[in-house]
This record gives sequence, C-alpha cells and structure tokens, in this order.
Amino acid sequence: MTSPPVATPGAFTSFAKEAEPRLRHALAAAFGVQRGREALTDALAYTWEHWERVGSVDNPSGYVYRIAYRYASRSDRRLSPVPQVVPPDQLPWIEPGLSAALTRLSPMQRQVVVLVEGFEWTHRETAELLDVAPSTVQKHLERGLVKLRAALGVNIDV
Repeated sequence: MTSPPVATPGAFTSFAKEAEPRLRHALAAAFGVQRGREALTDALAYTWEHWERVGSVDNPSGYVYRIAYRYASRSDRRLSPVPQVVPPDQLPWIEPGLSAALTRLSPMQRQVVVLVEGFEWTHRETAELLDVAPSTVQKHLERGLVKLRAALGVNIDV
C-alpha cells in the first residue's frame, strides 16, 4: 500500500490524474457510465474543497469512491447499469443477454465482475478501491460468474 499523498493543491492534481480513470471505471460498473461520471465529478469537487482532510487519509481513492458511491446511490434517476452509448450498428458483438444478466447481479458482484473480467483489474486493485479484502473480491467474482453463467446458459466443464 502506498503512503497517502501530502495534502497540497499540487498533490490533489496528481492524485486526481492518477485516480480518476480507475474510479470512473468502478463507478460505471456500479451505476452506468453517465450516473457514475456525474457522481465522480461531484465527489472530486468535494475532494478538492476538503483536500487537506481527504489527502491525509490512508486510502484517498477508496474515500473518494465511497463519496461518489453515496452521491450516485442518492440520485433520483434510474439509469441502466450497462447503457447503450454507442449506436447499435457500431457495437462490437457481445452476448445479447449479458446486459440483462449483469443487472440481475448484486451491485458488488456486478462491480467486481466488470472490473476484474471487463477491465482486467487484479483482485488486489479491485479490493483496494472497494475497501474490501482480496478474498472478498474473489467470493463476489465467483458468485457473480456463477449467476452470469446460469443466466446465459453457459456450462463450463472443469
């Protein structure tokens, strides 16, 4: 684990440049692209205003993630967790039932599956952002994949 950054405005800029893409991916996995991006924007604005405090915590990325998660959870809008942001004729082929199957997972399972399988994050990276143990990530991943396979009718012989 890295040490927390020094709480200066320049440190906030460095933190934001490094953490923003990962936070955006995690929040998009949880709430959809638009709602996740809006929540992250609000959370980063809050972080800038309170950087002296936020910049001194052990896991500033996790702290900002929890702020954004709360903002997104309180949103009145109910957007699909996997929105269609590209015209259908330009989308790469994916299993047609995947979007609906992902929406049936718990929020934690959906986040973990998308981050680990979709964005190729390690269990440790995912655990650090979500502020859980890597073993918790593994359990949610396993359970989420079992549910996805069942929903999509996929059998894996091991």
